[in-house]
Amino acid sequence: MAPRHLRTLAAGVATAGLALAAAAGTALAVGHHTATPTPKAAGAALGSNWYAAAPYLMPLDNDPPDAGAVMDATGLKAFQLAFILAPNGGGCSPTWGGTSPVGTDTAVGGVISAIRAKGGDVSASVGGYGGTKLGQNCGTPEATAAAYQQVVDKYGLKALDFDLEEPEYENSAAIHNEIGAARILQQKNPGIYLSVTTAGTADGTGWFGKQMLNEAKAQSFTPDNFSIMPFDGGFQGAAAQTAALTHFNSLLQSTFGWDEATAYAHEGISQMNGRSDTGEFFTQADFQTVLDFATSHHMARFTNWSVNRDRQCSPPDNNGKTSGTCSSVPQRAYEFTTYSVKFAGATPPTTTPPTTPPPDHSCTAAAYRADTVYLGGDTASYGGHTWKAKWWTQGETPSTGGSGVWQDLGAC
Repeated sequence: MAPRHLRTLAAGVATAGLALAAAAGTALAVGHHTATPTPKAAGAALGSNWYAAAPYLMPLDNDPPDAGAVMDATGLKAFQLAFILAPNGGGCSPTWGGTSPVGTDTAVGGVISAIRAKGGDVSASVGGYGGTKLGQNCGTPEATAAAYQQVVDKYGLKALDFDLEEPEYENSAAIHNEIGAARILQQKNPGIYLSVTTAGTADGTGWFGKQMLNEAKAQSFTPDNFSIMPFDGGFQGAAAQTAALTHFNSLLQSTFGWDEATAYAHEGISQMNGRSDTGEFFTQADFQTVLDFATSHHMARFTNWSVNRDRQCSPPDNNGKTSGTCSSVPQRAYEFTTYSVKFAGATPPTTTPPTTPPPDHSCTAAAYRADTVYLGGDTASYGGHTWKAKWWTQGETPSTGGSGVWQDLGAC
């Protein structure tokens, strides 16, 4: 889902490895020796809301930032690592960017260990723009799934993103392999979080995206979400993006026979922060508008390309150019990432202590707290009543109004 000339990993992975070592930080250093960076097992699995909000991060290219520093600055808990591809020289084995075999990798594993050591986790994204995809090289869905299963097993993944776009999604056999592989992985890895990401157009998605949806329907495959990328296609600002999401919702309804609410519950968006490849601009205000749309419609995913770009250029407009390492708009460091954190239901760190209402001792549910994240089914007491959250929420005082997230269960 990366932008056109920024979406492929550079061939010079050795050089990028130096930046990666810095990104992994001191977590890999042991005395005067370097520890073998293998991914530590993640403790308790994160809620799916974090995998749904994970922004993309290239760990081997585009000047990767220190993931731990991003987590500390924003409260983020999950990253979408990009991209798993077939080897540049041919074959059906997974690599990072076509050049770094997953089987012998230690560099990305070190980054994953550092993230997990701070209580976070990662998903891996397969495909992207450019390069040769495993679905193109592996002859069958089974062979494609076996290649991806190596990635899942190597890093102990609980989430995977299928980024199906040019040139792969123009190849019907390759898309058959990719969707089939996703279906097999879903069956063999119960509970794995799977997203499918594809190009966005003004009417939702284009002809090849629609054929991909038809392939998923033909194979009876339903991921956690289908996400579109409304950028690099004549979009300008949030209004064009939310219009595309509305059209895509109608497309999901007509393809799978869902009602509107069910379609939104399986719909996601992947944005590009700042200046896009084609000169579109998506500012912080646009992100807030799209976030409000996504949460009010109870959408399934909200992500963006990319954490590598979530920094201000020098000069801020980057002389009217798009960069893979900064956004080309004025911003604070990792400011766009905070919108993912909000979608996940968390709050960026603050130096101001949150206020807590006095406890209501007549209620058995814990008193409502403005700084607490409530997931669907969680209860809280407020104003002498017990309230149940219908979906995740934070900072919205229980009432029968507002967004409608709270259900009044009656007086305590």
